[in-house]
Order: sequence, then structure tokens, then C-alpha cells
Amino acid sequence: MAELVAKKNAGTFSEEKNKGKYLNYINGEWVESSSGKFVPVFNPANGEVLGEVTQSTEEDVNRAVKAAKVAQKSWRLVPAPERAEFLYKVAGLLKDRKEQIARVLTSEMGKVIDEARGEVQEAIDMAFYMAGEGRRLFGDTVPSELRNKFAMSVRVPIGIAGLITPWNFPIAIASWKSLPALVAGNAVVWKPATETPAVAQEFVRIYEEAGLPKGLINLVHGSGSVVGNAMVDHPDIDLISFTGSNEVGKQINERAGALLKRTSLEMGGKNAVTVLEDADLDLAVDGILWSAFGTSGQRCTATSRIIVHDKVKEALERKLVDRIGELTLGNGLDETVKVGPVINRSALKQIDEYVQIGKDEGAKLLAGGYIVTENGLDRGNFYAPTIFTNVTPDMRIAKEEIFGPVVSIISVSSLEEAIEVNNDVEFGLSSAIFTADVNRAFQAMRDLDTGIVYVNAGTTGAEIHLPFGGTKGTGNGHRDSGEASLDVYTEWKSIYVDYSGKLQRAQIDNY
Repeated sequence: MAELVAKKNAGTFSEEKNKGKYLNYINGEWVESSSGKFVPVFNPANGEVLGEVTQSTEEDVNRAVKAAKVAQKSWRLVPAPERAEFLYKVAGLLKDRKEQIARVLTSEMGKVIDEARGEVQEAIDMAFYMAGEGRRLFGDTVPSELRNKFAMSVRVPIGIAGLITPWNFPIAIASWKSLPALVAGNAVVWKPATETPAVAQEFVRIYEEAGLPKGLINLVHGSGSVVGNAMVDHPDIDLISFTGSNEVGKQINERAGALLKRTSLEMGGKNAVTVLEDADLDLAVDGILWSAFGTSGQRCTATSRIIVHDKVKEALERKLVDRIGELTLGNGLDETVKVGPVINRSALKQIDEYVQIGKDEGAKLLAGGYIVTENGLDRGNFYAPTIFTNVTPDMRIAKEEIFGPVVSIISVSSLEEAIEVNNDVEFGLSSAIFTADVNRAFQAMRDLDTGIVYVNAGTTGAEIHLPFGGTKGTGNGHRDSGEASLDVYTEWKSIYVDYSGKLQRAQIDNY
């Protein structure tokens, strides 16, 4: 359970009502911030107050970093297979509590319960996978160019990893970052999103119960402007791993760059599904609806553009309009609901503003386009799944990330034109193509300028054993997940052992 400070007096929070105080976790203790301030946490489906989360200060960050620095000095000397044993315990505990955590997740950020279960499963998978890396963490042994000399490279931990994670995948993304950081020998200071503190505390409690030594994982709640900036500026935090908006990511990169601090940035997407004239349209519709409206479109990999061959444009539109009417909206804890709320009123307002922009730009509204208020949904933050057609590639709704359930249809007359349209945006995270032609599928795999490409599937559904991330404005070249994530949390050390008994000069004495 998330940390709950319950009192008997009237007006205080109680565990029974899932209302409590979500606290920091620093040096193995659950503590309030030094500010003493809290802000409410809301259920986006009905506006219910779930609890209060502490709002930290720079002083709290300093305490967390101090604890992490002490703990990491010992942790780095623990053999990696032994470090991995803690991760196996984490994986088992996550598996045991999958349903409990999923329900907390849905209550806190709104995604439907089936998706929440899938997200927790992603954290389980990541824990087992990264535990396995404890017996790999491969380096290289190579032949030396000199006689009686041994050459190799090894991975070594960086030190303290500062993790800043978003609310849309509050445990999956936290697992992508914290698990490789720990198995590689680092300590962690983690700032989760203010909207999802209960899931964060569920995860940290599992680390705690698994017996992770104190100080190795520290949870500091608070705003990006205070806690995030303090983490970026702190001289003893050696790297920042951030998932969030492009605007904030660029600011982090500038501040951290001035300190020669490593950053791993995973930011926005403007992902497209291409549907060619030979595609299975029913399969394409399945992929589009899941990718565009799952998590209410609040995914960096969400489909927000459909690039369709003009020969099948009208047929695809008819199928989409027919199927979109089957998407039920409501509280994600209801197993029959297909689309949950967006995170807050601010997001609801921004989505609606983009819909008005689309109308003003001359796009034609096929479905949705309004805030849903009937059947008691006005108490939450619900936006109707929305489809625009007759969209041109230069429109703002075709170029800017909306981060909501809004998708734009753009028609093309060839694969080459589709690839050009796909690539002509600031972002490069995910893309997909539906076609029965293997030759054109391979051409698309080669030419689509995104970090992830799907064939005959939507733009979502990453698996943890492959790298996750994108090109261009989506990131700065690093990857979450898979073996590639270890490159974020380790330094390479090259080691030479000369047992010749004499001075040997590379590139000189051997030529």
C-alpha cells in the first residue's frame, strides 16, 4: 500500500477511503517534506480526492542525494549477480500484487483496468529481464596488438541516477529507469509525477520489502520547477533520465549540459499509421483504434495521424466511424469501459483547443470533437474519441503533439509519398504500416525515420527486451528498456594488462 498517515480525528484521511498522505522515502524512511506542504491528488474519472502528496524542497533533494551517495559507495562493490537477487525479489512481489497495483493505477491516472494490468506486467517483465543482466553486463575482451598483453572493456556504474517520470505510465517507465540503474550499481533519486504518487509509493514499498539497502532508492515528490530543477543542478547527481514534454526536456538538456552531466531524454511523438491500398482494412482499424484511443491517446506512441492511400480512404473512414461508436467511456475500473478519462482539466482544455484549431484550419470532423458530460461523466475529464479527415500535412493538428484522443486522416497516392509525410514532423518515435506486400513493408522499415516501426500492427506495444526511444525531437539518442538501457547507467572502462615485464608502446613498438 502507498504510505498512509491515518488519524482518528474528523476530517482526516483514512485507509478505508483510500485517502492518505503520500510521503517521501529518503534513506529508508517514509517522511514528510521539509516544507510541510501537501497538494490534493484526484481521481480523473470522478473528481474524487484520493489523498494528499507532500511537496518537497531543495533541502529534501539534498538529503536524498546525501543518502544515495553514501549507499552507492557500498552498492558498487556488491557483485552484480548479488545485486540482481534483489531485482528477482522485486519481480516476484510485483507479480503477487499485480491486480492491487493495477487498480491503484487506474484510480489515480484513469487508464482502463486491462491496460493498467498490462502496464504492471511490463514492470514485472522488466524486473525479471534486468535481474538477468546481473549475470551479463557484458563488456569485451579483444586481442592486444602487442605480445604478452591483455585487453578488455567493462561496464562500471556512473554513481547517482536522477529519474524524472511522467504520469501516463507511472510504473512501467519507472521500472525502465530504476531497474537498470540499480543492477548496474548506481543509487537512485526519483521524482515521479505529482498526479501519480500512490503508484510510486507502491513501487518503492516493493523495493523496501525486497530488502534493498537503505539509501539506494529515494523517492522525492514535488514540482518540476523545484524538485526537478534541484535534481538537474545538484553536482552529485551524475545523470538525469527524463520522460516528458519536449519543452521541459530541452530545458533539462541545457541546464545539465552546462554541468557536463549525462541526460537521457524520451519526449514527444507524432506517430502515424500508414494504410496502403492492399491492406487488411479491418486489421488496420483494430490497430488504429487501439493505438489512437488506448490510454485516451495519452501515450508518446499514440497514433495521431493516419496516412491512407486515396484508393481506400473512404472505405477506411466508414469502418472507423462505425467502430468508434462502440467505444464506451467511463471509469476505467469498470471492465466494460474501453476509454477512460484524460488526466486533468488542463489536458481536457488543451485537447478541445486543438480540436477548434483543426476546424479553423479546414479539417473535416468525422467523429467526436467535444467534451463528454452526459451520464455523470461531467464529474471527470472525458473527451470523445475524435477523428478529423481532409487533413493536410502542414496543418497544426498534423504536426503538433496533442496528447489526447484525436487522430487526423491524411490521404496520399503512393508509398513514397506516405513515407515523406510520415517523416515530415519534428518527432521520430513510432510508426506503422499496413500492407500485404513484403517488398513495400521492407522499404518502409528502411525509410521510416522513427526509432520504432511496426508492420501490420498499430504504433503501440513495445516489448521490454528491445530498445525504446526515437529520433529527431523525440530524444537525444539514448534508449530506455532492453540491453541498450544499460548504456545510460554505465560508463565504459578499458583495461590493459601488460605481463611482458617491459615497457611496450602501442602503435610504435609493434610497427
